[in-house]
Order: sequence, then structure tokens, then C-alpha cells
Amino acid sequence: MASSTSEPEIIRVSQKGQATIPQRLREKFGIDTPGEVLVYEDEGRIIVEPLPPAEDLHGIHAGEHEPGEVLEKVREVNDEEKQREEEIAERLRPDEDAE
Repeated sequence: MASSTSEPEIIRVSQKGQATIPQRLREKFGIDTPGEVLVYEDEGRIIVEPLPPAEDLHGIHAGEHEPGEVLEKVREVNDEEKQREEEIAERLRPDEDAE
């Protein structure tokens, strides 16, 4: 297990499943707010990983992930966000038949 630099901290999870990453950890790991992180399961643990800007990914994770894995995940997240935005925009458009 990787060493930690501080004691564990209890944080609350809202009814919607939301949890706040403590400020000291956001600052330490460069997580911007608003921003995005990768969340995944690994060996029975929930992992929250800072998501660097796409332009900064070239070579940054060499040896930690399969080649292109992080960039592919960034593209997936961006595509999902774009799809959600398009769905919201479609719902907000005036109904042309109503006129």
C-alpha cells in the first residue's frame, strides 16, 4: 500500500452520493474546482485520481497505465459531458409544434 502523508479523514456522503474532497488534498494534487477527476475501483478500493488537462497527458503516466489509457478515459469523459450538454439543450429548445 502506498504511504500517506496524513491521517485519514472522515467525510460525509450526501443523499445524491456526493462527497467533498478536502481542500488540502485538492491543493496538494492540483485538483481545480470546478474540475474533473477519475474515479474507479482497484483491488476493492475506490480510487480518486486527478485528471490532468488533455494537452498535458503526453508521456505523463508512462509506465503507470497502458499506453493511451488515460487519454482514452479523458476522451470518454469529455464525450459523455458533451452528450449530457446536448441532451439538456434539446430539452430546453422551444417546441416548434406549439407555435
